[in-house]
Amino acid sequence: MSLFHADSYSPDDMVLHPRHQAMQPVLVQLIQQLRDCATVEAGADFQRALLTRLLEVEKERWECKRAVTRMRNGKQPHPQAPELQSGRDPADIATWRFEHDVCERLARQLRSVGDALAWRVFGFHRPFILALCRNQSPGPMYGKEGLAAELEHLERACKEDGAFALLHDLTNCLRIGDMTVWDGVHPPRTEEIKTNPKNSKSAQLRRINQARAAVLDGGPLPGGNASELLYDLDLPLRTHLDVLRDALERAATDGIYATPVPGSRALFVVDQYACAQQGMSSKQFNERLQHAADSALQRAGIAAGREDYNISATSLDSTARDPLRVPWANYPLHPAACARLIGDYTVATVETSGPVLTRLLQAAGLDARWARPPGHADLQQGEVIMEIHQQERLRSVTLPGGLTMTPGWTLQMRRSELDRYLMELLQPGSWAAGIKHVLAARQAGRPWPHYRNEHEIWV
Repeated sequence: MSLFHADSYSPDDMVLHPRHQAMQPVLVQLIQQLRDCATVEAGADFQRALLTRLLEVEKERWECKRAVTRMRNGKQPHPQAPELQSGRDPADIATWRFEHDVCERLARQLRSVGDALAWRVFGFHRPFILALCRNQSPGPMYGKEGLAAELEHLERACKEDGAFALLHDLTNCLRIGDMTVWDGVHPPRTEEIKTNPKNSKSAQLRRINQARAAVLDGGPLPGGNASELLYDLDLPLRTHLDVLRDALERAATDGIYATPVPGSRALFVVDQYACAQQGMSSKQFNERLQHAADSALQRAGIAAGREDYNISATSLDSTARDPLRVPWANYPLHPAACARLIGDYTVATVETSGPVLTRLLQAAGLDARWARPPGHADLQQGEVIMEIHQQERLRSVTLPGGLTMTPGWTLQMRRSELDRYLMELLQPGSWAAGIKHVLAARQAGRPWPHYRNEHEIWV
């Protein structure tokens, strides 16, 4: 019944680890606390609670890393090494590597709840996330130089200025600047907190200013490509997240549930708790999953050519890895369901067929072509998977030799846009309308589209 992939330990050992299991009620409590926040002080209290948990986990991670280093040098783990809860051999270096990986995953899970706070305080206005995520992932907070100054700044903003300040290192999705402050009057202000006022990180300040200009003034997004711009679709977002909610409820009872989703998609949900309660053997698990998946793929019309052309997105071990994904804690689900998805005790996978998806768009009046070659290779960052062409029908140019040239536009779809269609379960009509909107604008470069009503979708 293995759902994970690891080389140095049994994959199921991760979800069975006592520390990992103990994090589930913590996540539920934090998600509920976040959703109950209605004041500046409540938001500050939530950050303090999240910070305490995160620093505890990162300290243990650091100590496990230290134990691994000592054992590589022929020494025993140091006296301050965390107490093992897995029952593994403390004299085996693989034990400490495993413990380190558990702590790394728990830190990501906590940061995913911090991501949910970020989306919420930005009013679920995706442009702020798209602009501020464009840096490398932040390192651990534990032992970070300057953390005390950031915390002092946060407390002062709350207690003295009555403003709300969000600490970026509590998140994975906010990677530019140290903190964003809301004063209730002006647009949110992202700041770089310097321990020494004489030190100036000009490159970081430029990225902060560039991110602000991208959101407020339509300037290019931070980075080296000036053609990357935010694009307001001026359309409402519509989703099939009700299908996800129903599938999670069914899987929580049956263990495995699969269903077609409108828009040439199939959704598979596996609930580890329910599977364990039913006492499924590995053989029974695999047979039931295969049967449920085959049925859903057939009903979705994407069973043929699955090996060569189907493509999927999954929640499995994805928490706080991709800053572009909406965090699970913001999905309109019960906090316990969100926690299970975050901790991989529930796994959701959405699959589609490239050629079938292009035919769906063609039926909507779009000249779509699947660009990805057949095969099993994983999707790569920036990989073009589909091209959608539009010609200027009312305008043509006559060339020598009796030839006619008709200008046109080609929109290239990459992994992040398909991932959004799959994991956020966008309604196909809403998705196709957004593509048409971008094509009609004829915006050169790389547009990053966003809908207008996401505050109505997420929680």
